[in-house]
Amino acid sequence: MNKQVHCFTAASVTHVKLPGVDLCQTLDHGCEHLCVSTTDSYICKCNEGFLLAENGKSCGSKQTKKFYINTFFMSLHLTEPGCHDGVMDLVFVIDGSKSLGPANFELVKQFVNSIVDSLDVSRTATRVGLIQFSTKVRTEFSLGQHAAAQDVKRAVSQMQYMGRGSMTGSALRHMFQFSFSEKEGARLNVPRVCVVFTDGRSQDDVSEWASKAKTLGVTIYALGVGKAIEQELREIASEPAEMHLYYAEDFEKMGEITKKLKSRMCKGKKKKHVLTVFTFAPTDKPADESLCRCESVIMFQSQVTEKLKNLAQSNILLFCWFPPQRE
Repeated sequence: MNKQVHCFTAASVTHVKLPGVDLCQTLDHGCEHLCVSTTDSYICKCNEGFLLAENGKSCGSKQTKKFYINTFFMSLHLTEPGCHDGVMDLVFVIDGSKSLGPANFELVKQFVNSIVDSLDVSRTATRVGLIQFSTKVRTEFSLGQHAAAQDVKRAVSQMQYMGRGSMTGSALRHMFQFSFSEKEGARLNVPRVCVVFTDGRSQDDVSEWASKAKTLGVTIYALGVGKAIEQELREIASEPAEMHLYYAEDFEKMGEITKKLKSRMCKGKKKKHVLTVFTFAPTDKPADESLCRCESVIMFQSQVTEKLKNLAQSNILLFCWFPPQRE
């Protein structure tokens, strides 16, 4: 009589049931609650009120099941008009003639400092210089002299009123020949802007040196108050005049000029604002395990990303996607 012998490997013992053997009783099955024998092997089950985990052996309470939050962050850098990210070399040409008067000269200084407040003054962003003119022309400070807005404003506040004639043409010549030179701190390939302020008729010609400066790329804004002559302002200002010429009947309306000038000078410059959009979805697995399994969240993420990219084409400086970080 031949005796049949069955041989099993160690790895197969937990999956194949031997004839007449209850694997739940003979093996270390690892079931947390209940082990149930089947025809070929065994399965684990949980007591009422509990759920079987994905490993097929552990049991968790329905009431105490852990949830993780998978969070998706999207960061946008939106833009709106502003000078705080602008880069330019800016020179003020300020009338210090006798007709202005000491009190109004103080108002002009306040006007200059108000403009400076809207700028990002630094060595790498906006540099500011200022010349005062009367019968003579005096450089109060050059483009390369101050590296912070507070230093510029302090220098403006300390200016001494000249109080004599009005040689606007000579001031424009000085601006053209010296103020935008590398020696005084002007930079190559950086926009050059000049703001000329006057309250009356010039005692010399303004057109020649204003024209030369504009031809070499200097953008000139002409601001007139009181008895300033419109024709002279037009000869000084860049084209089109309606974008570069501003006039007020008296110094009480200087605030209106300041507001309009800020808006015009800062047009095209960008100021950043950050908007963070996030979505979350509860799951029984940490982000690194369930991210690819959460189909609805991934679909939502794709839809939001696409919409934001569409916005980016016309209105956003920078679009960033930060994936969930693993602990």
